[in-house]
Amino acid sequence: MKVLFFNYEYPPLGAGAANATQCILKEFAKLPDLELDLVTSSIDEKYHLMKVGEKIKIHRLPIGKNAEKLHFQSQKELVVYSWRAYFFSRKLVREARKNNQPYDLTHSFFTVPCGFVSLLLKFEFKLPYIISLRGSDVPYYSDRFTFLYKLITPLIKFIWSRADRVISASEGLRELALKSASKQAISVIGNGIDIFDFRPDEAGRSHEQFIVTPGASRVTDRKGLNYLIEAVAKLAPKYPQIKLRIMGDGNAREKLEQYVKELGQEKNIEFLGRIPHEMVLPYYQEASLFAFPSLNEGMSNAMLEALATGLPLISTNTGGASELVTDGENGFIIKFKDSQDIAEKIERLLLDEALRKKMSLASRTRAEKMSWESVAQKYFEVYKKIVKK
Repeated sequence: MKVLFFNYEYPPLGAGAANATQCILKEFAKLPDLELDLVTSSIDEKYHLMKVGEKIKIHRLPIGKNAEKLHFQSQKELVVYSWRAYFFSRKLVREARKNNQPYDLTHSFFTVPCGFVSLLLKFEFKLPYIISLRGSDVPYYSDRFTFLYKLITPLIKFIWSRADRVISASEGLRELALKSASKQAISVIGNGIDIFDFRPDEAGRSHEQFIVTPGASRVTDRKGLNYLIEAVAKLAPKYPQIKLRIMGDGNAREKLEQYVKELGQEKNIEFLGRIPHEMVLPYYQEASLFAFPSLNEGMSNAMLEALATGLPLISTNTGGASELVTDGENGFIIKFKDSQDIAEKIERLLLDEALRKKMSLASRTRAEKMSWESVAQKYFEVYKKIVKK
């Protein structure tokens, strides 16, 4: 089987969906019956060809990327990627057919811009395609694209309607998609987690400080970090040992850093900047709690990483949160945009070590039932069904 895969993000570019793609490709590389080409973006002005194993090729196309903003893709960069990916993939498809090794289907992470490329290839070459919904490609998922959604929702729905399969990263994201296309068939394949790469280490946990982490993700308004900052500021006078360490970068970082200064919380709240994914584990292991006040998510990789590291989780009920957090068992569900509720949940866990240990064990136990191998196998089964059809 031969598959053409599209995702404009791939590490070090991007965040959750990029990491998910990388993990899935690592598992795909173990399958002897699958050959795959990923068409993604370069972080400089050159084309790069990489390989994962013997049969997985990664084609990085230059899109005019600013290397200082690896977590943030502008609308211009998305448009450039769309057209370069389309013309590049046309060549791949023609060469494959010429060599009597045709592609069987295409698979796009994100409806736009990637699904648009799959749509064009279906029109031209009759290639079936799969769309994986990842978050911002679902109408009204992100406030940043509110105006744009009004313009492109008809295109998004058209891409879904022509797809051979539409797959959401979580049940919550599926429900949001159905608000725009109630008759669309959408299945769910969630993200996985590498329980060997992400694991608890009690020796690495700080005992002098109570460290709260929102995990490694984009620093954007959608993450609701201002409410977490307010919560920590409420608790810091009473509990000076509390520390909030924020990994990642994004267009809200400068504004949030200024907010921390206004609150006089520079000693308790630290911005660590972008940390390479292979180096984030110690920052989870030192923490006592994972706090995620996001306003909207697909299926958060950061939450999965915290789960595997054995952290109690407090999260808003968004995206896949309800699938990862059981209130009172391995964490708490918090109210949206409510710093007081966040502060109360943090304080409860800060004061109750036995509860933290109980929830920590429950998180790790849940993570051990999930794996990227399982996710990759589910996608491979979908591929086989489409090819057989």
